Amino acid sequence: MFALHQDENSAHRAPAIWRTMLNIDRGLVNFVGRLTVTGRVPAELRRKPLLMTANHIGVFDAFVLMAACKRIGINPRFMLAGGILDAPVIGPALRASNHLRVDRKESSTAIGQFTEAAEALRTTRDPLIVYPEGRISHDPGLWPERGKSGAARLALAAGVPVIPISQWGAHEAVYWGTETVNGPADLLPLAKSGLSAPMRRPRFQVHFGEPVDLSEVEPERPGAGVRAHAKIMQAITDGLVPLRRGELDKPRFHDPTRPTDTVSPWKKY
Repeated sequence: MFALHQDENSAHRAPAIWRTMLNIDRGLVNFVGRLTVTGRVPAELRRKPLLMTANHIGVFDAFVLMAACKRIGINPRFMLAGGILDAPVIGPALRASNHLRVDRKESSTAIGQFTEAAEALRTTRDPLIVYPEGRISHDPGLWPERGKSGAARLALAAGVPVIPISQWGAHEAVYWGTETVNGPADLLPLAKSGLSAPMRRPRFQVHFGEPVDLSEVEPERPGAGVRAHAKIMQAITDGLVPLRRGELDKPRFHDPTRPTDTVSPWKKY
């Protein structure tokens, strides 16, 4: 099911445990690399329901996104799989932080889940961050994958603005690793790359783009979600171009563990 629990106080201020986690995260990101943030979230959209959509480039990029949001003065929530929220130690802290829970169920319950998610998004006053791609990009150039229209359909159903977030550099902090972890050996590439990152000091760049214009997308017409998704993904890709000047063809940083078996349909450069 979807859940975004909120009380009278949390509607105005993020839970203390989440504020603490964001402060710790900011220190971690500053220790690992150098963060540059450009763009903004317009004042008129702050403290109102808002969906933020970001490209997914590495296992460290959520930490970078959190630090970037903290820098511009917003406390984001994430749409997280139920397995993460049920995990030991970190799970209870994330649940107390009011993140949006997504449990994968049979298709017979999909409509009910979607309705609950739209209502949760419509009533929260903190921005919700979603990865439309659903996974770290497998494109050889690390451009955004095709992704799925779920985030776009959610924005249309809730009637909320969408801010595209483009990011670059977080992929240099920690290797992709492996799809499944079967033992300590699978964690070794992540550990080695992560421990060396503070010495390499990668540059993390995050850009908050202008709200995506979805005014011409009629939610009731067939294919509306697909059209809105295309607009959102193209906005993310366009914002990514200035961040990766000099490495438009492929990343300078080579991660030998990341799969490269898909081709981005959004790259036009």
